[in-house]
Amino acid sequence: MSNDSVAKPRGAVKHFESGFEHFLFASRWLMAPIYLGLVVAMGVLLMKFGKEIWHLVTHVTSMDEGQVIVGVLTLVDVSLLMNLLIIIMFSGYENFVSKMEDLHAHADRPDWMGSIGFSDLKIKLIGSMVAISGIELLKAFMNVDILTDRHLAWLVGIHVTFLLSGLIFAIMEKLQGGEH
Repeated sequence: MSNDSVAKPRGAVKHFESGFEHFLFASRWLMAPIYLGLVVAMGVLLMKFGKEIWHLVTHVTSMDEGQVIVGVLTLVDVSLLMNLLIIIMFSGYENFVSKMEDLHAHADRPDWMGSIGFSDLKIKLIGSMVAISGIELLKAFMNVDILTDRHLAWLVGIHVTFLLSGLIFAIMEKLQGGEH
């Protein structure tokens, strides 16, 4: 058997392998519509924010202090969620789809953009979940008179679960040598 007959099958396998790897690499673009969907979700949240701010402004004189605080906490909640979506969209797109090379010199480009890795994203995600669940818990405590003990217990349990998860994530990152 000559070397030429052995080289041809290896070349075909290498060609197939290269094509398959390019196909896998190109499949990352399937994530692009997901990020577009998150932009649409931000539009929905913006409408929710507008509805809540309108309700606060038009009913402020008839609301008690607790209702105003719950309304403002709802605005903060929506704001935190939208901030989280921006972090997920930008860092997810840059980490998994494509670098935003044309925007590196943009004056409004956030400093963190392009520097948040998957590990950082997990920590920011769990931190945001703890903050959001904390706000929901605070809103519940403002309406403690209309909620059951069981409902409050669930809210506290969920918040504690997020908090413990965040601590475990942070400890795991520290043990792996992360700088967080």
